[in-house]
Amino acid sequence: MGGYYELHLSGSRLQRVYDIASPRIRRYLQAETDQVIRRVHGDTRVLELGCGYGRVLREIARHVGQAVGNDTSRASLVLASSYLRGVGNCDLVQANAARLAFPEAAFDATICIQNGISAFGVDRQRLVAEAVRVTRKGGVVLFSTYSPRIWLDRLGWFRAQSEVGLLGELDEAGSHDGMIVCKDGFRSQAVSDTELRTLFERVDQEAEIYEVDGSSLFAEVTRRG
Repeated sequence: MGGYYELHLSGSRLQRVYDIASPRIRRYLQAETDQVIRRVHGDTRVLELGCGYGRVLREIARHVGQAVGNDTSRASLVLASSYLRGVGNCDLVQANAARLAFPEAAFDATICIQNGISAFGVDRQRLVAEAVRVTRKGGVVLFSTYSPRIWLDRLGWFRAQSEVGLLGELDEAGSHDGMIVCKDGFRSQAVSDTELRTLFERVDQEAEIYEVDGSSLFAEVTRRG
C-alpha cells in the first residue's frame, strides 16, 4: 500500500483497524478470505498484493504450496514477519504493486482484495496490468472491492477508526455514494463493477464480476494469452 496507508495505517496501526471491526465487518473480511481459498488452493504459488501485516496471507498459506506477500510499507512487513512466524511457505517482498520486479507468469494466482485497487493509491490500470502479467496463462487473478450493500456497516467501521485516532475526523457530508472522506485528506472509494470489467478488458482479459456475502464485489479472471 502507498500514500496515506503507508504513512498512517501501517504496522500495528493497521492491525488495530481490524481489531476494532464490528461483527458484520469481521464477517465480510472472513468471507473475502474464504472466497480466495475456494478459488486458489492446492500446490500453487500465490501472490497477494498489499498483504499488510499478513492477516490474509497466513490463512491462504494453509491451502497452497507457496504464498508471497507484497507491500510497500516496511512497518507492515516487519510486523508480518512476526505474525507469520512458523509459517514456512510464506515470503514477503517490499515493492510497489504497480511496478513488480517478478518475471512474467511467475505465479499461479494473484490476488488483490479488500479494495486494494483503490486503497493502494496507484494507477488502477497499471495495477491490473501488472497482476495479469505476473500470473501464468490459465492462472487466476482475483480483485475485490466493496459492494454497495455494505455501505452503512462500512461507514460505521471507518467512523470507529476515526474515533480512536487511526483516521482524521470523518467528513460526514462528503462521505456518500461509496466514497468515504476524512478531513485530513483520507479517501476510500469503492470501485464499480463496470470499471472493474473495463480495466481488465483493456488488457485483453474477461472478468467475471460477482458478489460475495452481500459485502464484496469480486472480479475474477482466468488469464488468457
